[in-house]
Amino acid sequence: MFSAIGQQALLSMIVHLCFIAVTWWALQALNFQKLLRSNAVLQARVLYILLTIAIGSVVSNFFLDYLVFAKQLPYIFNQ
Repeated sequence: MFSAIGQQALLSMIVHLCFIAVTWWALQALNFQKLLRSNAVLQARVLYILLTIAIGSVVSNFFLDYLVFAKQLPYIFNQ
C-alpha cells in the first residue's frame, strides 16, 4: 500500500517537471519584449519562470487527474 503511494508521488513529480520543461520550451516561441519594459530584466525573468510553473502545473494536474479518472472507470461496471 505504501509503495503504491510512493510510486504515485514519484510519477507526479516526474510529470510535473516534464510539463514544466515542455512549457518552458513552448513559451520561448513568444516574443515578450513587446509586452515588458526594457529596463526590467530581472522582473521579466521572474515573470517568465512563474508563468512557466503556473502553466506547466495546470497542464500536469489535468494530465494526472485524467490518469486517475481513467483508472477509476472500471468501477462503473462493478456493482
